Amino acid sequence: MASTRRIATGVIGAGFLWLALSVSGQNETYKTRLSPVAATGQSRAAVSGIGTATAVLTGNKLTVTGTFELLRTAATAVRLHNGVATGARGPAIHDLTISKAVSGTISGSADLTTQEVENLRKGRLYIQIYSEKPPDGTLWGWLLK
Repeated sequence: MASTRRIATGVIGAGFLWLALSVSGQNETYKTRLSPVAATGQSRAAVSGIGTATAVLTGNKLTVTGTFELLRTAATAVRLHNGVATGARGPAIHDLTISKAVSGTISGSADLTTQEVENLRKGRLYIQIYSEKPPDGTLWGWLLK
């Protein structure tokens, strides 16, 4: 009887371990096309380019890779932003790595808070590339499934 309980306890424990590992090991993939930010007046002439990015969420870690090209001036930074709603700008929350050129790559990872993970799943996180001109942003794209 005691050995049966130990076996049952071991099987249940192994089941919980398997469940925990399988849930934590699940990846969610998000993609975006990077396109010019909305521009007016003088900044419109400086805004150009295209790109793509993929973001993979594992647990609370978001890993981003992508490419961009055809900027008018060299990229200076790339940031992950948290919009107040899909399509509405919001504050920068994490810096990523970018090639300091008119064409290149984006990479990096960020440990997201529980709220940021929830906002990602609601389509509120976006990537924005900054360049020499205009300094307030050149390309952006919303991370969506």
